[in-house]
Amino acid sequence: MRQRVEALEEHARGDAEWFEEFGSFVTNAGEGSMLSGHASDEGVDRFATDFGRGSRAFYRPAADVLISSLGIGTSRGAADSRTDVQYARAVHAALRGGINLIDTSINYRQQRSERAVNAGLRVFIETCPGARAGVVVCTKGGYLVPGALPDNTLRADDVVGGVHCILPAFLDDQIARSRRNLGLKTIDIYYLHNPEVQLRFINGRVFLDRIRAAFAFLEHAVGDGLIRYYGTATWDGYRTGALSLHELVDTARQIAGDDHHFRFVQLPFNLGMREALTRRAEGNGTVLEIAAELGVSVIASASLRHASQARALPSRSSEASPSLPTDAQRAIQFVRATAGIASALVGMRRTAHVTENLAVSRVPPTPLIDEGSDPVGSAD
Repeated sequence: MRQRVEALEEHARGDAEWFEEFGSFVTNAGEGSMLSGHASDEGVDRFATDFGRGSRAFYRPAADVLISSLGIGTSRGAADSRTDVQYARAVHAALRGGINLIDTSINYRQQRSERAVNAGLRVFIETCPGARAGVVVCTKGGYLVPGALPDNTLRADDVVGGVHCILPAFLDDQIARSRRNLGLKTIDIYYLHNPEVQLRFINGRVFLDRIRAAFAFLEHAVGDGLIRYYGTATWDGYRTGALSLHELVDTARQIAGDDHHFRFVQLPFNLGMREALTRRAEGNGTVLEIAAELGVSVIASASLRHASQARALPSRSSEASPSLPTDAQRAIQFVRATAGIASALVGMRRTAHVTENLAVSRVPPTPLIDEGSDPVGSAD
């Protein structure tokens, strides 16, 4: 009820008042100069001291930096100006609260989420002041987006299902657009977005050829300073075994050796989708075990499964963490406390949600329940 009242109050404020605070940044996002640099160990350490209340337990090592164990996602919502400003304000609030992991994609809300991230980050840097080196910005490419299609570079057989492409020329165009949208010279983590979609239309050999070409291009993009790391953001890829993490890492090694930059995967993980923890995959290991073995950091998406898993948790989860009073907080805690998960992404476009979810930053990442048990019970 409290959240509903807050939502109504925010709506009552009206777009005019919101735009007075954030509107110019949103309007100008994607234009003008771009911020140089990228997240660094020193920058994140300073960020944690200034905005994370010095709580190092809230941050986890991933590649060569620390990331907050709670990240902000930006996928949902209408493609309109009001939602743009909501996300910009939420990103700004998240950064001020110590969250340094921001996740977006060029196809989220038709490029508007990337531009909202730009606005929130700019306000943070200009008014706090915060530093670019403390923030890890992730985006994705793979889906064709209206208004963001390269000219005269795609043939019909380069695109699968009329919606998806990982051709190097396409990725080159998409990275350039994302950098402009985000206002960043260097994107910290760039994901191939749901590459498993390709396997619905092409065979495994052709798929691996396309992955190899994409990885080779992304390694060059790292060398050119356009991105820092790359990876795969999937929905079914690792949950169902459609993608082999061993095979993908081997492909990266063939291209760039042990110093390759394929260092991140994003996959759904929550109370109702625990396959990364429980499903035995290649060599009888779980995806989380394989990722740890291969030096790949795992970021959890859908940590609340669009909030459907944040209700009616068993009483034992409440008893395990009495300092987290809401089901949403306890559901987030389950994800971030799971061994092998570097960060739990949660979609947040209201500052009230950012404030509520940040309560987990004050609680040690101790597992709430037995990972082998059924946390949500039966449908009956």
